[in-house]
Amino acid sequence: MKFKAAVLNQVGKRLEIEEIELGELAATDVLVCVHASGLCHTDLEVIEGSLAYPLPIVLGHEGAGTVEAVGAAVTQVKPGDHVICSWNPHCGQCFYCERDLPILCETFTRWQPKGMLLDGRSRLSRNGRQIHHFSVVSSHAQYCVVPESGAIAVPKEIPFDRACLIGCGVMTGVGAATRKARVEPGASVLVIGCGAVGLNAIQGAKLAGAGLIVAADVSDAKLRGAKLFGADLSMDAAGPDVVERLRSVTQGRGPDYVFEAAGHERAFRLALEAVRPGGQVVFLGKVNVNQEVAFRWGSLMGEKRIVRSSYGGGRPRRDFPWLVQQYLEGRLKLDELVTRRIRLEEINSGFDAIRRGHTIREVVVFPI
Repeated sequence: MKFKAAVLNQVGKRLEIEEIELGELAATDVLVCVHASGLCHTDLEVIEGSLAYPLPIVLGHEGAGTVEAVGAAVTQVKPGDHVICSWNPHCGQCFYCERDLPILCETFTRWQPKGMLLDGRSRLSRNGRQIHHFSVVSSHAQYCVVPESGAIAVPKEIPFDRACLIGCGVMTGVGAATRKARVEPGASVLVIGCGAVGLNAIQGAKLAGAGLIVAADVSDAKLRGAKLFGADLSMDAAGPDVVERLRSVTQGRGPDYVFEAAGHERAFRLALEAVRPGGQVVFLGKVNVNQEVAFRWGSLMGEKRIVRSSYGGGRPRRDFPWLVQQYLEGRLKLDELVTRRIRLEEINSGFDAIRRGHTIREVVVFPI
């Protein structure tokens, strides 16, 4: 079987739309006909070289579509099902899976950075030469192959171009507040960085019943967007008095929870300076894995709890249908996350928009 995909052949170069080939499905494989694929900043990190992966590779890890075919051992989904792809499939039986930490699944962490599926093999090729998978999804293509644990059936009422967003940005942000931090009703929350993940952290805090949600960013446009997604107040993250202002609206203590979603060293420091003693900081953003980040030692004191979260504590088979239901019932905004819908051939312009910082989510849509 042959199909079109956006292939990264060289770091720093444009993606190339090429025809690639699909190998034989393994017993636990699910072949998905992709109908929508969101462009995430993590994809851009691979393109620009700050996140190293073997090449050539098909990027994309925020996909949704219909099941085209399944391997002989698959029982959770069937052809025709609508699914959201999860970039964190897991084996279910390793040291970390047994401790309810699938994000650290040993099989996933062994093979995912090498551009392979969970059995250590690729299903993709071009002219007889292997092409790598990205985050065990590779959804910037007409078709993708994922393990059974990475294909999550969802209600057919949700449009694909909204459903795909749940697979990364929505789960990461909403889950950070509702699953990882478990924000209590009435708590005060600060979200630093109001891109896709930050906006969803705001939505998660609102779903959790937070009493006060403050958005901080250096962009006035992003702060206006944060109000739409549920922020009560907005502040300039670079303002000289931002910590004092945060304390003034939280009874002099600072926010109970701080979610850092900017991916910048200054934002990491602000998160620790702002959170109250005994409060919790959740780092969602990231910088180059080899970059050192410095903190004022005093900002770490006061029994503060600090955690890094990559997927919001998500359990996709539990959480994806729940998030879909929140959307269908009007409690979760997804329509407003989509800045632009583009064709696969326009994918490079989508990443250009991400570079400029003028977009929430660019979504590649495929004809149905």
